[in-house]
Amino acid sequence: MRAFGPHLKALEDRNHTFVILHLILQGMVYTEYTWEIFGLCQELEFSLNYLFLPYLLLIVNLVFFALSCETNPGTITKANELLFLQVYEFDEGMFPKNMRCSTCDLRKPARSKHCSVCNRCVHRFDHHCVWVNNCIGAWNIRYFLFYLLTLTASAATMAVVSTVFLVQLVMVSDLYLETYVDDFGHLQVVDTVFVIQYLFLTFPRIVFLLGFVVVLSFLLGSYLCFCLYLAATNQTTNEWYRGARAWCQHCPHVAWTPSAEPQVYRNIHSRGLWSNLREIFLPAVAHYERKKK
Repeated sequence: MRAFGPHLKALEDRNHTFVILHLILQGMVYTEYTWEIFGLCQELEFSLNYLFLPYLLLIVNLVFFALSCETNPGTITKANELLFLQVYEFDEGMFPKNMRCSTCDLRKPARSKHCSVCNRCVHRFDHHCVWVNNCIGAWNIRYFLFYLLTLTASAATMAVVSTVFLVQLVMVSDLYLETYVDDFGHLQVVDTVFVIQYLFLTFPRIVFLLGFVVVLSFLLGSYLCFCLYLAATNQTTNEWYRGARAWCQHCPHVAWTPSAEPQVYRNIHSRGLWSNLREIFLPAVAHYERKKK
């Protein structure tokens, strides 16, 4: 129990506001999908497998959401400090040897960082995610990536279903063949702008939902691609950010104080694409333990 003491204390100290907000937003989106789109799509004889896909993704997403929230990301304690010190090499730049955490009073292993939110040092620290109310580190990064993947897929699936429903509705009603009289009394053929206005006035909640999930899909998809890039190159968000700052120190257009000593970040932990991805699912500390045995 002593080894998990800091982890349990961090769980007690963290704020669950964003977790609750996350679940409320997700519940509102799925309620609207069920109330508005699901029934109407059934009337248009959409495939049930197609319509149930967002619910399947929701179930999988909630599983990985819970794992991301509750899994220990790799809390460094007195009990495992020596083990973590032997996992990664020190690059003597971003991660110098023999550094101590002033808060935890522990030697800082390479690629670790103290999280001010959780008040603990985390092995292979990536970032603190307010949406899962937990640090993302070596032991839960795989769950976080699957959580992000399924969340993106569910938003994109809803966007596709909503779009197909609206297009199908326009095609069935032959709305695109209709004409209307404009403000000047001229007969006009229905165009795309008119169709969008008509759909917004007739199905405002569905159009709003579609706009929301499209924007959400784009934002989540962009972030997912960034996370996959970091995984493929064996970097963490913390390392990428600090490396980007170090690179900017060499930029002639940025003014730095004389005391600032620019350091070039070198990623010494990348071992090739497949080895880097394997490290996400098989954390280096677990590999080291087996090798040691």
